[in-house]
Amino acid sequence: MISRLPVVLATTVVRSAHEGASHGGAYLVDLETGAQRQVLDWNDGSIDWSGRGGDRGLRGIAFRGEEVFIAASDEIFVFDREFRKLRSIRSPYLKLCHEICIAGDRLYLTSTRFDSILVCDLATGRFVAAYCLKLDAERRIQFRAYDPEGPDGPALADTTHINNVSVEDEVIYVGGLHMNRLIAIREGRASAHARLPRLTHNARPFRGGVLANFTGADSVAWFGLDGQVRLSIEVPRYAAATMTHTDLPQDFARQAFGRGLAAIDDNHVVGGSSPATLAVYRLEAPAMLKSIPLSRDVRNAIHGLEIWPFANR
Repeated sequence: MISRLPVVLATTVVRSAHEGASHGGAYLVDLETGAQRQVLDWNDGSIDWSGRGGDRGLRGIAFRGEEVFIAASDEIFVFDREFRKLRSIRSPYLKLCHEICIAGDRLYLTSTRFDSILVCDLATGRFVAAYCLKLDAERRIQFRAYDPEGPDGPALADTTHINNVSVEDEVIYVGGLHMNRLIAIREGRASAHARLPRLTHNARPFRGGVLANFTGADSVAWFGLDGQVRLSIEVPRYAAATMTHTDLPQDFARQAFGRGLAAIDDNHVVGGSSPATLAVYRLEAPAMLKSIPLSRDVRNAIHGLEIWPFANR
C-alpha cells in the first residue's frame, strides 16, 4: 500500500494548435489530492507550425540537484525549482526531442528527427557522444556512433521515431514508435534487450520485463522480454460530448493517446494520455486506481511525466 501518492511534474503538447495560441505547458499535480498548478505556459511563436505535434509544446523532464530540465523540440531549458529560467542547451543534431534523462553528470536526449540519442556532459556543457538508430530499406535497425560536435552526423530522417531513453548501470536503453525492439547500448555497441510491438512510447526495463505505454492499443502494458503482453490496463476515455475539438481528424488529435510514464514503486505507475489526463495504475491485480483530468481539449496531450523530487523538501 502507498501511504500517500506523490506530486508529479507533467508537460503537454497541444496538437494542431495555431500560431499565437498556447501550444503546451507544464503542470505540478498532487496525485493524492488532485490539486494542480500550471507552472509554465508555452506560446513560443518561432516554432514550425506545420503538421500535428511538430515543434509544439514541452516534452521530456529530468532533474539534477536543484535544477529542472525540460525539453522543447530543439532546445533543453534549465530552470530552478521555482521555474525561473537559468540557461538552455542546444545542438545542431537536436530536433523533435521527445524524452530525456540524466544519469550522473550526463544528460541523454532523444533527437527524433535525426534518429539519434545525444549525450551531453553537464560538467563541461559539451556533447560527448551520439548514436544513430535508423531503419534501412528492409526495416532493419542500422546503428552507428558519431561525433555530435562534428560534421558527419546523420541527415534529417525520423525512420524509427525514437521517443524514449533511460539509463541503468551505464547501459542506455532506447525505444521508438517504429522499432520492434528495446535497444541496449553498452560501451558504444548496440544489441536487442527485448522484443516489443510497434507503436509504443516510454519503453524501459521494469521488473525483469519492459514497461511502456502501448499507444497502439490505448493501454499501459508490461511486456516479457519476448514482447508478449504480460498485463495491460486501458487508459481513461471520455464521452465525446464532454470533450472539445473532437472534429479534428484522429491522425491529428485523438483521445486515449497514451504517452508519459513514471514508476511510483514496483507495483504502481502513473501514466499520461489525451485529453491531458494523469492516471494511477496498480500492476498486481491490474487496475486504474484514479484519474485526474487537466483538460478536456482532445488536442492537449500529456508528454513528459516525472515524480517531482522536491515535494517534501
